[in-house]
Amino acid sequence: MNKFILPKHSAMLQADYIFGVATSSFQIEGARQARCESIWDRFCRVDGAVKDKSNGDTACEHIARWQQDVELIHSLGVDAYRLSISWPRVINDDGTVNLAGLGFYQALVDELVAKGLKVFVTLYHWDLPQALEDKGGWLNRETAVAFAQYSEVVCKALGEKVYAYTTLNEPFCSAHLGYEVGIHAPGIRSQSAGRQAAHHLLLAHGLAMQVLRTHCPKSRHGIVLNFANADAASDSPSDIKAAKIADDYCNHWYIKPIIDGCYPALLAQLPKDVQPDIQAGDLEIISAPIDYLGVNYYTRNIYKSDGNGWYEQVAPTASHLTTMGWEIVPDSFCTLLLDLHQKYQLPTLYITENGAAFEDKIANGEVLDVKRLDYFQSHLLAVHQAIEQGVDIQGYFAWSLMDNFEWAEGYTQRFGIVHVDYNTQQRTLKASAKAYQAMLEARREAL
Repeated sequence: MNKFILPKHSAMLQADYIFGVATSSFQIEGARQARCESIWDRFCRVDGAVKDKSNGDTACEHIARWQQDVELIHSLGVDAYRLSISWPRVINDDGTVNLAGLGFYQALVDELVAKGLKVFVTLYHWDLPQALEDKGGWLNRETAVAFAQYSEVVCKALGEKVYAYTTLNEPFCSAHLGYEVGIHAPGIRSQSAGRQAAHHLLLAHGLAMQVLRTHCPKSRHGIVLNFANADAASDSPSDIKAAKIADDYCNHWYIKPIIDGCYPALLAQLPKDVQPDIQAGDLEIISAPIDYLGVNYYTRNIYKSDGNGWYEQVAPTASHLTTMGWEIVPDSFCTLLLDLHQKYQLPTLYITENGAAFEDKIANGEVLDVKRLDYFQSHLLAVHQAIEQGVDIQGYFAWSLMDNFEWAEGYTQRFGIVHVDYNTQQRTLKASAKAYQAMLEARREAL
């Protein structure tokens, strides 16, 4: 298959449905010397933290090549571009505004709007200023206040040229991977730290929502959460219970406070010294109405009982895996969307990330990423099926626009629909990008 096919009647092919591509600041920007240190700069220097011992100092040189990259995005025919702002590029360590850093984003947004693209801006995609981490990071309640102040600087500068603001990208990763299991920056390993970081991240979201509503009332405002189905490894009651615990701990811990104004009942079952400090009024702030929820989906997870009343993740045994070792299960994507639709009074959804990493090689100037083509095709159909069953999904963003720095995996994993040669910074459209381009061109012609 060298093209994407959706049913002719699909709502995804209507003019108001948004197709886009996504990136994040630390993963593509480079230009390290033009901003302050982030927790990821520090983490990359920890021995063994990043698989190939790399960092984000250069990445894809997007700061230097942003105009070329905007032309690239426009050439794909997408409706929207989802980008993130680098907090340490906008705010100096002393709290003053870096006017050059802010100016970069103003110019970028202006050019994207001039090209007719809807701009989705994520305010936090994991790159906390190290100066704030030195004061406790997300374990310090004041970081949530600082985030709201930073959000005000950005939204006042970019204004309603931005179609949609996202407060946080995947707070699960920031809290659980960064503060609880320590495989992401800042590398802390403590269950109580993970739970407290999660609460302060959600508080930061709520505080920022107040700021965004005040200064950009006509833009859309929401948050992006990552989800992976929590499936039991067997039919045994202990494994089923373990999967339910994992689902609450990893998925519903983040959406339930936002939509329902409370944490899962599992919170009360945790040891007192693990439970986060939740102050009066916090959950009211966190659960302020959102205009949309961004859903990031890549795979499902399988769990079994650890024998002590908790869960243990089981490695997938399926043959269809990405190079990340993630199982390819598009049916689980549709199931997940339907489950969320049934459990919550959801706002509009956008699929803000979906994609896969594979070994991509350039041959005769082309990258025939057939496995990625198949992945996108099956997952686009899963979204279509969810919409057919009543889920309000108004957009889909492919992750990622281009190969980039993949966090703890360094440059060993390629998620892009555009190939990047890290030696020359040459961008090459993969077959998946050309198929995306062709689908959107066919949609325009049909309309």
